[in-house]
Amino acid sequence: MKNRAGKAVQNLSGEFAYSSFYPQPLPPKPNIEIDEEMRELLIDAHKKLALLDGLSDRIPNKDLFISMYVRKEALVSSQIEGTQCTLEDVLNPEIDENANADVSDVVNYVRAINYAIERLNDLPLCNRLIRETHMVLMNSVRGGDKTPGEFRTSQNWIGGAGSTLKNARYIPPNPQDMIECMSDFEKFMNEEDGMDPLIRAALLHYQFETIHPFLDGNGRVGRLLITLYLIGANVISSPVLYLSCYLKSNRIEYYDRMSEVRRSGNYEQWIKFFLRGVAETAKDATETIDRLNALHQKNEAKLADVPTRSRENIMKLLSYIEQNPIIERVKTAAALGLSRNGLANYIAILCNKDILKYSAKSGKALIFTYEEYLYILRKDT
Repeated sequence: MKNRAGKAVQNLSGEFAYSSFYPQPLPPKPNIEIDEEMRELLIDAHKKLALLDGLSDRIPNKDLFISMYVRKEALVSSQIEGTQCTLEDVLNPEIDENANADVSDVVNYVRAINYAIERLNDLPLCNRLIRETHMVLMNSVRGGDKTPGEFRTSQNWIGGAGSTLKNARYIPPNPQDMIECMSDFEKFMNEEDGMDPLIRAALLHYQFETIHPFLDGNGRVGRLLITLYLIGANVISSPVLYLSCYLKSNRIEYYDRMSEVRRSGNYEQWIKFFLRGVAETAKDATETIDRLNALHQKNEAKLADVPTRSRENIMKLLSYIEQNPIIERVKTAAALGLSRNGLANYIAILCNKDILKYSAKSGKALIFTYEEYLYILRKDT
């Protein structure tokens, strides 16, 4: 029986011969079979996404929440690729002086996410936007020598360290086939054929990872593509859904289910796994927003007795630490337009109220941490 997901293509000859995979253009033929289980998963995922999207609009400081959430996503998505780095590393106010290769990977991914979301205002989701995002992601970091912003012109493969074309776990389309596949991919990305957008997002992620159009950074771009597509399709209004935590927690199943599509053409089992991930991730994000909101209100109440003359600056500092939960005095004073002495007094008030904690000294700089906020965000990292 012909595999509806794709076919093996023989390349080169003799001792250099190898077989690559050519994925069939989407949508699958025959069409995706929506059985009772998939229907229920779709309803559940849409319900939880709608709840999350509505709730995120009611956060008192939505931009601050999103900027923190983007950094968490960048961290977890990079960890899937083997980056050794913690949330504290990424949020360190001394990051400019102390950035190592791992931290730089994550910081670049934050830039790539923000760039891509901003670019959606000018461009539809297309191969050009994907290439531009890849350029930002790979600029001046590891893999920066692997043609950032350009689709590959040589064969790549997936396997353990030291693997070759002979023993690779998976070999994506050869460079010529890849160009064809990405052209078909772009058409499907923007088709309006009544397909449920969550099913389309699942198929797009699978297809992108299967085509593997870049020499490096495919996983991170492919995961970001899910969020970009859902924003472009008006399923969510802001970037509050990222599947990396779910995919990291279920990493072996994630790879196995994508491999199963290529092996047998069974897209349905992959889509169900993906929909469970959307529902679980949306529920998690909703709970995070609830907890951060509760923390904000608790700390506002703690500050109710602050003298009126200090109140405006104290609330400015509270907002600032909700975006930068690890701070040092010099940069914070400059960011808030306060004198260092004035800021030192406000930090002392927050420390006395058990909101900020003194955590370390870095050179001459004293480092303070908004520990309760970090605790909530640290989940799954």
